[in-house]
Amino acid sequence: MKDLKKYFIIPAPPQDVYLALTTETTVRLWTGDEVEMEAIEGGEFSMWDGAIVGKFVTLEPSKKIVQHWYFGEQEDSIVTIKLHEHKKGTSLEVVQTNIPEEAYQEISEGWEDPYISSLIEFYTED
Repeated sequence: MKDLKKYFIIPAPPQDVYLALTTETTVRLWTGDEVEMEAIEGGEFSMWDGAIVGKFVTLEPSKKIVQHWYFGEQEDSIVTIKLHEHKKGTSLEVVQTNIPEEAYQEISEGWEDPYISSLIEFYTED
């Protein structure tokens, strides 16, 4: 199992980014795919037509989201997203632990594109 840490700048304030990551309708808008989301601690979610599934562990509005991502029979992967104000909007830090070795490359690249690139595009469209 492997861990990763990445940083991104999102051109929107932390409260908007938080809502974009936890509101089913908004997640549908920036992913363009089917989404199911119960954004309460213990609530489950599914994004990108089931490519990412899990449950919310911690929700601190505009600051922090902790999720368990499921990988079948393997131990859950823990995703922690921290949001901080930044002069260009929001500094988003993502830490993901317990990534299966065979999925690491795909997940690491997936954070860049489509996950974060789609979110940035959502806030930069005219």
